Amino acid sequence: MLRLITDFDGPIIDVSERYYRVYQFCLEKTRRPEQTVNELPKAEFWEFKRRRVPEKQIALNSGLDEAQAQEFAQLRRQTVHTQPYFEYDTLAPGAVDALLKIQQAGIDLAVMTMRRVKELDYAFKKYDLDRFFPENRCYCLSNDYVKTRDIEDKPLLMARAIEELPAAADTWMVGDTEADITAAKKHDIKAIAVECGIRDRTQLELYHPDLIVKDLSAAVNLILESKSFT
Repeated sequence: MLRLITDFDGPIIDVSERYYRVYQFCLEKTRRPEQTVNELPKAEFWEFKRRRVPEKQIALNSGLDEAQAQEFAQLRRQTVHTQPYFEYDTLAPGAVDALLKIQQAGIDLAVMTMRRVKELDYAFKKYDLDRFFPENRCYCLSNDYVKTRDIEDKPLLMARAIEELPAAADTWMVGDTEADITAAKKHDIKAIAVECGIRDRTQLELYHPDLIVKDLSAAVNLILESKSFT
């Protein structure tokens, strides 16, 4: 049996609009009433995120001062994973077709995400995605989980998945961040990084994934064509 474990945000869901709306909200909340700020265009903001420019630096580049930048970063952390902002998430182009292709090929499919249960359920219902991921193939955080850092939390999810899932002859992990690559490599699973998410190619290369491809569709095509697929 061949298995594909995929991250959710990035490969399947485009979060760029959510992150940008939160940026706009935090900028507006933090600026003084008469203060002129420099609201970044979405493309420039998202490029900063993909390059891992710190939140404080994004705030400073937007015209806030040092104290405001600190406040902005804190407000952003409190806001980015809350309703109503999840409403701005959209399906990544081609993601559903890629999931259908994997499903039709009979490959075991699991999702592994830093979303909490309620956040994953929301997106599943909105986009009818639970048809691809039965409950015993969903690895996410409990609603009351106290997060540390993704790069530390995600390998713990991977360890749980390896313990619980049936044995597979070959397993691939697809994701868009250093946490995905680290979780895969720590457990000797092949890591495919996708460039359609929140990290650019330069950031992904720092963590030495086995492959870097454009998106989930490209990753699926590669897996299907691989010698591992029998």
